[in-house]
Amino acid sequence: MTTDLLPLLLAVLSGGIVALLLTLFGGGGSVLAVPLLLYVVGVTDPHIAIGVSAAGVSLNALTALSGHARAGRVRWPCATLFAVTGAAGAWFGSSLAKMIDGHQLLLIFAVAMAAVGVSMLRPKAVVIRPEPRLTLAMSPRIGLAGAGVGSAAGFFGIGGGFLIVPGLMAATGMSLATAQATSLLSVAAFGATTAGNYALSGWVDPALVAAMALGGIAGTAAGLPIARRLGANAALGRTLFAVLILIVAVYVAVRAVAAL
Repeated sequence: MTTDLLPLLLAVLSGGIVALLLTLFGGGGSVLAVPLLLYVVGVTDPHIAIGVSAAGVSLNALTALSGHARAGRVRWPCATLFAVTGAAGAWFGSSLAKMIDGHQLLLIFAVAMAAVGVSMLRPKAVVIRPEPRLTLAMSPRIGLAGAGVGSAAGFFGIGGGFLIVPGLMAATGMSLATAQATSLLSVAAFGATTAGNYALSGWVDPALVAAMALGGIAGTAAGLPIARRLGANAALGRTLFAVLILIVAVYVAVRAVAAL
């Protein structure tokens, strides 16, 4: 467990950055947690970085979920089925990732980062639809989508919101706004499952998780008033953020290749 003050302070800063970006632009911010842990905090083992990141993502998602739940935006039956089947997938995916060399895993992680960045660059149309109710007919679709997305999220050690949201929309027909709120239960479940699996191998540092969570509280508090002021500039900010993710993805890939 990390006890040195400097890495813990850098972890607080990193958690604040991730939470700030998540608050401003929604999904995608969590993929920066692993690079920040590796190249800013100084974590040397990629598996530990992924385990700590997964735990932090789960805690941040729970915080965001509580706000959406109070506003009545979460469709709990669909969210629960997707999260339960996805958690089983996340356990499978994270177990597979644990068997892969850390630097090879980082190279694959860089590809996932690039996919997140590209996804954020794509325009998202706001579609008004009647919100769905869970039915027996749609249950298999939700279960299969959850298992598939959860496996990917567990393998890469990310929240997977950029996959969960379209997965929920395709399986249930819910609107983008509702899917974004409903996805947070799955993000929390997938992160907790992945972190728990990594913890069994000693790859979760509780001190770093606590430090990132502390920074996350501050980052969220700082991001809320900024998000309200962004207005018409939000789309430009999201585009710049996506470009940043793509640049970091290239950096992670270069560092991973150099370490092989």
